Amino acid sequence: MRTTMIVAAAALLAMPAAAQQKADEPGLEFVFQETVALGKAVEVGKTARGQRRIIPITGGHFEGPQIKGEVMPGGWDWQLTRVDGCTDVKADYFLKTDDGVVINVVNTGEICPGEKGAPAPVRTHPVFEPPLGKYEYLGRQAFVGTLGMAPASAGPAVLIRFYRVK
Repeated sequence: MRTTMIVAAAALLAMPAAAQQKADEPGLEFVFQETVALGKAVEVGKTARGQRRIIPITGGHFEGPQIKGEVMPGGWDWQLTRVDGCTDVKADYFLKTDDGVVINVVNTGEICPGEKGAPAPVRTHPVFEPPLGKYEYLGRQAFVGTLGMAPASAGPAVLIRFYRVK
C-alpha cells in the first residue's frame, strides 16, 4: 500500500503544473434522480437549537443510467429551522433497486433564503451504504445532490438528483 502511494505521488509530481491542476479539478457525473413522496410534517416544537419537525418518507421511485427502483416507505427527513432562517435537513431512508438490493441513504443539506426572499439552490451531501456487490461503488465515492420540489402531479414530494464527484 505504501509503495503504491509513493509511486502515485511520484507520478503526480512528475506532471507539469498545469496538468496537475487540471487533474485536481473535480467534475460531476449524473448518477440518478429520485422522486421522494412525503407524508404530513410532525411538528416537534422549539428546541435549544431551533424549530424541529420530522417529515415521514412514504415512498417514491428513482432511476439513472445504471440503477433504478423504489424509495422504500419508513424513512424520515429531520428538519431544524435555525434562528438565522436556514433549515438543516437530514434524511435517512432506504432505496430498493429493481434487482432487490437495499441501499441506505443519509442525505444532509441546508435550505436558506436566497436574494429577495427567493429560495437559494439547495445542494446536499448524500452518503450511501450499499451491501457489497454490484452497487458498492456508491459507498466508495463522493456525491453531491440537488434538492427541489417535485412536479405537483407527484403529490407532496421532492426531486433529488445525485451526481458523482470525479
